Amino acid sequence: MTACTIDFEPVGRRGKCQRNESLLACARRLGVGISSICGGKGTCHACKVQVLSGTVSKPTSSELEAFTSQELKGGWRLACQTYPTSDCKLTVPPESMTTAQRTQVEGLEITVQLEPPVKAYRLQLAAPSLSAPHADADRLLEALNQQHQLHCGKVDIDTMRTLLPKLRSWNWECQAIVRNDEVIALVPWSNRQLGLAIDLGTTKIAGYLVDLSDGRTLAAKGRMNPQISYGEDIISRINGVIKSPDEGVRLRKLVAEALNQLSVELCTEANANAEEIVEAVVVGNTAMHHLFLGLPVRQLALPPFVPAVSRALDIKAHDLGLHIAPGAYVHLLPNIAGFVGADHVAMLLATEVWQAEGPVLALDIGTNTEVSLASNGRISTVSCASGPAFEGGHIKDGMRAATGAIERLRIADDSIQYQTIDQAPPIGICGSGILDALSQLYLAGIIDEGGRIMDNHPRVRTYKGQREFVLVSKKERDGHPAISITQQDIRELQLAKAAIRTGIQVLLETKGCAEEEIKQVIIAGAFGSYIDIANAVTIGMLPLLPLSCFQQVGNAAGMGAKLALISLSKRAEAQAIASRVKYIELASAPNFEQTFIQASYLGQYRIIDGRREEID
Repeated sequence: MTACTIDFEPVGRRGKCQRNESLLACARRLGVGISSICGGKGTCHACKVQVLSGTVSKPTSSELEAFTSQELKGGWRLACQTYPTSDCKLTVPPESMTTAQRTQVEGLEITVQLEPPVKAYRLQLAAPSLSAPHADADRLLEALNQQHQLHCGKVDIDTMRTLLPKLRSWNWECQAIVRNDEVIALVPWSNRQLGLAIDLGTTKIAGYLVDLSDGRTLAAKGRMNPQISYGEDIISRINGVIKSPDEGVRLRKLVAEALNQLSVELCTEANANAEEIVEAVVVGNTAMHHLFLGLPVRQLALPPFVPAVSRALDIKAHDLGLHIAPGAYVHLLPNIAGFVGADHVAMLLATEVWQAEGPVLALDIGTNTEVSLASNGRISTVSCASGPAFEGGHIKDGMRAATGAIERLRIADDSIQYQTIDQAPPIGICGSGILDALSQLYLAGIIDEGGRIMDNHPRVRTYKGQREFVLVSKKERDGHPAISITQQDIRELQLAKAAIRTGIQVLLETKGCAEEEIKQVIIAGAFGSYIDIANAVTIGMLPLLPLSCFQQVGNAAGMGAKLALISLSKRAEAQAIASRVKYIELASAPNFEQTFIQASYLGQYRIIDGRREEID
């Protein structure tokens, strides 16, 4: 058999698969990160892929165990067990990717009719003369309105300062970039019109550079939010600003600098320059939104947790410290409540949850988790303070997703099977591995339903006065300190998962909806998109539903920002979504405390009126 060409989506990598080479081996050689905890033996079932087109080898016994007959008919296979027999196109779901491939920018792409807020018009101006000594700006507006039947009445002041002088060097030929009735930029005929979409997260920032003429994403990158040095969670940053207004200024500058650097990196990748960016959209939670704009945040930390502003805003980019086209605007989608912001609106927009007929749950999991329940156009939303535990925070050996972090984990008798990012020696454990560990410890009977570590396994020890389970021993790390999960770690994880499950339960009870009525659960967010759903169900973080009901959609907030960037109709849709959401303050819900306590237990159960009923 000759070599076959394999397309790996959504990472966009294509290459040749050699004779007698599995899809997993091919992926690794091409730099496509696919999980494989068992080392390609077919026992961990972590390397699931879907064959979209082409032919492959027959299913092995491992695959017959891993998939239903319907899933096999749908093209689902284990990459380590599958050998192509023709050119193939595959999709690698987020849960099968190693974190090295996760730039926190992947998400569902949606095609919409282009309707950008800015338009480019080519102009040929007459040079001034003694007989016609009209001002440059006046002549520009007159030509624009006459040649294109417009009613433009003004030119941005920074555009006049920096670009009007260039008209002479361009021989009076240019493109006028128009937004509503304002000329916001002048560029040569050859320039593109680019847009910038930003998901401004508490921990991470995702950026997308988009060609506004056709809606194509030219480049996408993720980076850490530099504000982390002032507090890992929102409340820490708010309290810092309350104590010192100067800290608010520093936080604004940090984000502006990060966005400017991200813009340059994106433009470099697309062979463009930042001045070609003529429109930007930024989404984030309400606190990030307010800190970015320099709005007061004290009221966000005090009941009734009211935002300074909730409606959509259009602000000049230069007023926010952004170095893009001189007159460009930044559009900010509307907020919903004090702790449910524009990023959740963007997620609802991208996933079209708000149009669902039957009950659909939508979760955006992060340090702060937003949960919505949508049915027949009605949306109810809660905010859950899930904390940083699932992102490695407050965990003894926890870390963010980086080289050497354990990201997948299985317990097999007395041994631990794990996979690290970049296949590097283990140095800690990140979010997806932490959730795996909690589930595996529970399934193995090493921790009970209350989260207590039992003294029934050779890897359980008491260290510095605290019981812990050793994931990688000092000997296995060649003398470096052991990597372990402590009793305190488990308590932190129980609080995080209880917050999410309580939010779900409060929504269901408020709307009189039973768990079994849920038709779909959509999970977004950097952590939520890469967790093992089965493990999340095992520990009771998510309700017991068929795994086919769950859909992990990547960075849907970023996708929603892109939609708002290229479509005025989608901006209006976002405003409509925000206006129809009913926000429920979690702590004021009936049975909140009882529900939270019951939701901290591990296992599969239902909660009814604050009582936990185990499911066999």
